Amino acid sequence: MPEQVRKKLFTVNPRGFCAGVERAIEVVDRLLRQQGTPLYVRKEIVHNKAVVEDFRSRGVIFVNELEEVPHGQTVVFSAHGVSPAVREEAAGRNLTSVDATCPLVTKVHNEVIHHVEAEREMVLIGHAGHDEVLGTMGEAPGRISLVTNIEDVAKLEFEPGQNVAYATQTTLSVDETRGIVQALRERFPNLIEPEKSDICYATQNRQDAVKTLVENGIQHLLVVGSSSSSNSRRLCEVALNLNVPATLIDGPEDIDLSVLKGLSTLGLTAGASAPEHLVQAVVETLAETHWEVEEVVTLEENVKFKLPSNLIDR
Repeated sequence: MPEQVRKKLFTVNPRGFCAGVERAIEVVDRLLRQQGTPLYVRKEIVHNKAVVEDFRSRGVIFVNELEEVPHGQTVVFSAHGVSPAVREEAAGRNLTSVDATCPLVTKVHNEVIHHVEAEREMVLIGHAGHDEVLGTMGEAPGRISLVTNIEDVAKLEFEPGQNVAYATQTTLSVDETRGIVQALRERFPNLIEPEKSDICYATQNRQDAVKTLVENGIQHLLVVGSSSSSNSRRLCEVALNLNVPATLIDGPEDIDLSVLKGLSTLGLTAGASAPEHLVQAVVETLAETHWEVEEVVTLEENVKFKLPSNLIDR
């Protein structure tokens, strides 16, 4: 009988929940404990199917628009942020709003407001239609140009000599954004840049961790995360750009063992909105087919964000 090939599953840390996601989930958890249901959340609190379904099973009502929320009820704004128009609508409907926007997204909003008030041309690097981008663009409708790739930079129609500033969606690929920023610098030599990268620490750390897995020789990468999660999809792209196949899965039920057949090394990580229990479920499923688990730690994260002040006071 031929000797069985040893199969190594490399799980990596950091992975999974970031501080912004933990904060947003704690906001909803605390409101459920303090006031119960009905409790409304505008959009998905975080972009993860399992998290949303868990809250829905506990009575949370997710809505796309505030008109779906009865007057006088409590509504939570998701971690991705909202525009001033949404806040005004909530006030006009006499809703009690609790803001679960990630502080790092709020930082980008404040940058945009600052540059627009200074009469600069504002460029936002991001993905059209993403909740975070919609909220950020809403800070100055008609005065922010969205750029999604290098080709878009050439299409910008700014007056010669105009001051140009940029900000980015927090969950982008570090490598992809680098190329767009370089194109902006070449076209606008006096480009005004963020003092510190807008791409959040967790996004960058998880992308760097994937690169470490690739350096360790993995033949395939599994990323636990939902298709609606920008940062989870970016993790797949990081691996693919390094010529390593990658698959995005919501959980163990999505694992296609036929794809893994014949492999001896496999990597596993999770997007910033994916719960750890799903990662462990994937590990258990793979262990049943004789994958040996080894943890790779690239750094330790210890970031924590305070809860919204109007929630702490309750």
